[in-house]
Amino acid sequence: MSDDLRNDATEATRRAHADTAGRLPPDDGADFALARRGFLGSIPDAEVPGAWSQAPFAFLDGERPDTVNPSLWRQARLNALHGLFEVTPGVYQVRGFDISNVTFIEGREGWIVIDPLTSAQPAAAALDLLRRQVRDRPVTAVIYTHSHVDHYGGVMGVLSADDIARGVPIVAPKGFLEAAVAENVLAGNVMSRRATYMYGGLLPKDPRGHVDSGLGKGVSTGRVALAPPNVSIDHTGQRLTLDGVEVVFQVTPDTEAPAEMNFHFPKFRALCMAENCTCHLHNLYTPRGAQVRDAKAWAFYIDEALDLFAGATDVMFASHHWPRWDEASIRGFLAKQRDLYKYIHDQTLRMANHGMTGAEIAEVLRLPPSLEAEWYTRSYYGTLSHNAKAVYQKYLGWFDGNPANLNRHPPEAAGRRYVEAMGGADRVLAEGRRAYDAGDYRWTAEIVGHLVFSDPAHAEARALQADALEQMGYQAESGPWRDFYLTGAQELRRPRPKSDSPRQASANQLRTLPGDSLLDALSVRLNGEAAGDETLRLTIAFTDTGEQFAVRIENAVLHHRRGDGGPGVALQRTDLVDLVTGARTVADLGLAGDGATALARLVALLDRFDLWFEISAP
Repeated sequence: MSDDLRNDATEATRRAHADTAGRLPPDDGADFALARRGFLGSIPDAEVPGAWSQAPFAFLDGERPDTVNPSLWRQARLNALHGLFEVTPGVYQVRGFDISNVTFIEGREGWIVIDPLTSAQPAAAALDLLRRQVRDRPVTAVIYTHSHVDHYGGVMGVLSADDIARGVPIVAPKGFLEAAVAENVLAGNVMSRRATYMYGGLLPKDPRGHVDSGLGKGVSTGRVALAPPNVSIDHTGQRLTLDGVEVVFQVTPDTEAPAEMNFHFPKFRALCMAENCTCHLHNLYTPRGAQVRDAKAWAFYIDEALDLFAGATDVMFASHHWPRWDEASIRGFLAKQRDLYKYIHDQTLRMANHGMTGAEIAEVLRLPPSLEAEWYTRSYYGTLSHNAKAVYQKYLGWFDGNPANLNRHPPEAAGRRYVEAMGGADRVLAEGRRAYDAGDYRWTAEIVGHLVFSDPAHAEARALQADALEQMGYQAESGPWRDFYLTGAQELRRPRPKSDSPRQASANQLRTLPGDSLLDALSVRLNGEAAGDETLRLTIAFTDTGEQFAVRIENAVLHHRRGDGGPGVALQRTDLVDLVTGARTVADLGLAGDGATALARLVALLDRFDLWFEISAP
């Protein structure tokens, strides 16, 4: 996007930055030393053609501009450090090739890979760098720490189809596949669209656009796949020997992910804390949308890890950011991370029990001085504001108890009423401009947002709303908040043309799902209104896996179970995905008979989701 549609920081934003800078902890350079420790080498700009590059972030070498929060600027510079690092002899990480880290453990015969990034190309580049810098050995096992796509999506960059077929161990916590399917497939379209806001994928990478995600530089854009695990970890204390290396596991369900685990390598005196401990405040609710996380459980499992592993640990690493060395430092870090989540949990519920709502709690919650003093508790990803609301939601749900909020008008209907009540569009704009000039960008965004939703073609309203969101983005310490605000501003200024057909997201994850999970994913595509009172029965046999399922529609609900029931049709799982996405038809597959007819009718009743639905306007 050309700069002519974007603004510089206002005086109010510059004042906000000065206030932030005055309240930051002292910076003695310790984090930069930790982030550089053990550096062995990299590739220029971490360049992975078609998937990833750090080159656009070269501006981080300069002075901080007024359009970036000073605290986020520091985090962005730390996350720009990239390459292969020796964590301890036998343990290596590649950082800065994606939003997440990939870790390599030296086994007896090859490499054990922990969390193979979001997509295949950066994962392959990281493995190649390791092999060139350290030792050229095969991959002998893969461990997924948890069920988020940036920790498994690049698996085909480190494993081949033959590796998977011959049973190379792929280790994951119990419930991994169900959680991954629920988040990335069942809710995959809406979550993918919201992720374009949260990670700034549509923004220019420059001082007035995307500078950092807080959790890492950004998300790679290569090939994503889901290779199901074949080894499940179901209890704390479970031990496994992978390629001659003993691993002791701690299961941590309902923490940063529904299925997650920490683990310890006694041989290396090394502790992996997955994504349960990172160098910032994490999300108890992620703005891209996901299940609310359990802050109480999160704190408990960090405390349990302290008890189980800290006394036998010389280095602690995680799935994001940089490691920590020596027992005292590790204990202090884990204790404050533990208390960070417990404090937010306890204080939110304390105030809720006084009758405060989630929004009211979010406005006043502050960390105690001992936690506020650390860089690794700051709101680079999660924030106190939306995490307090998450705890409230976890216990009390979306409703704040006020009956006026029990059945509020949706945004478009409310927008028309607000605009009329305020005396029309001109009055709304006048108040919005007054608030903007006063630096009250939150109020501008709130009231002008009503005008945008009542009249999305109103150019002045869209422009003013974009201006307000932009300044809020410049002020944000949280990378996701910044990207949400700036992406909203960009889409208000440059609306995407409408499409006559759905613009579908990638079906790569659908293609690798087991048959049962694939059919489960199709159930949320069934258009209930179109199905109406129709009944349908069909037997689907997947020729590539030998699985057979009885599929039926009744009461506008799609069911399936193993077995048969109704006319049959045989096809591969990828053929069914092609039918669902419209890439091929039943006729294209050469299918015939009653089973083919029933299959065609089933496909006709399934929605095709449009990734590019509107968010900042109706």
